[in-house]
Amino acid sequence: MAPIRRIVLDVLKPHEPSILEFAQASAKSGGVEGVNAILVEIDESVQNIKITVEGNDIDYEELRSTLEELGGSIHSIDEIVCGEHIVEESKTPQD
Repeated sequence: MAPIRRIVLDVLKPHEPSILEFAQASAKSGGVEGVNAILVEIDESVQNIKITVEGNDIDYEELRSTLEELGGSIHSIDEIVCGEHIVEESKTPQD
């Protein structure tokens, strides 16, 4: 299989643990070289965050398990890049 180089996840999480703890735990997953976590929305009991993870060969199952152990739930995979190098999104006439 081609290695996962970037993955962007829409994650629903409880208020605790913090977004910082989610980012730090994600960064410890296999193959991860960097993590960006952004708070998208807050409501009374949960937060919605976008987590962007980059690396040479990200272990998605380990990453998913880590997020779930912290009480998070992956709503969707919003972007994924696989292969030998990262291909950036290209604009099309539909954009």
